[in-house]
Amino acid sequence: MSPKWILFIALACGSAYAEPVESVPTDNPRIREILSERGLGANLKTMSQSVATNTSGLITTAMGMIGIPYRRGGTSAETGFDCSGFVRAMYSDAVGHLLPRIAYEQAKATTTIEKKELEPGDLVFFNTMRRAFSHVGIYVGDGKFIHAPSRGKTVRVESMQSSYWAKRFNGARRVQVASSSHAESAAEMHFAVNVPQP
Repeated sequence: MSPKWILFIALACGSAYAEPVESVPTDNPRIREILSERGLGANLKTMSQSVATNTSGLITTAMGMIGIPYRRGGTSAETGFDCSGFVRAMYSDAVGHLLPRIAYEQAKATTTIEKKELEPGDLVFFNTMRRAFSHVGIYVGDGKFIHAPSRGKTVRVESMQSSYWAKRFNGARRVQVASSSHAESAAEMHFAVNVPQP
């Protein structure tokens, strides 16, 4: 018997122990039905809770850095931060995810989203040096972001609606983060939903 069918049977047998379909965090009833049949509702809920926990930890860690001075090339609270060093350090410390070092590279390594889709933990980019994605911060909600602004300033929260930042807004990105166990669960879920019926 092929490994695909062994996995399919194992997932199907596990459905008796699945979490009730109502608790699966999706609005699509067909997807909820499939996930419940395959015993994956609990996995999806766990992944959702993990994302919420990661986001909360990220924002809490970032807020704890308010007042740390800006330093060009800085990547830690001890040395000070520049904008991309701040974002990289927050994701590394709070989530365990290592982003590229430069703001422009961080933009390339993350997923483009619309401004209206912004959620806490997403990245916001600005054109502050006459080039795209030259400044980055972390969205904290309510139209505000936290960042390491520039020389002589400190890590702070600012409004994206202020005239300076509104004129320079350059795009929003989402960091796709998954721990190994949750990534494995996600892979199993994707595989199970697409396995042909026997």
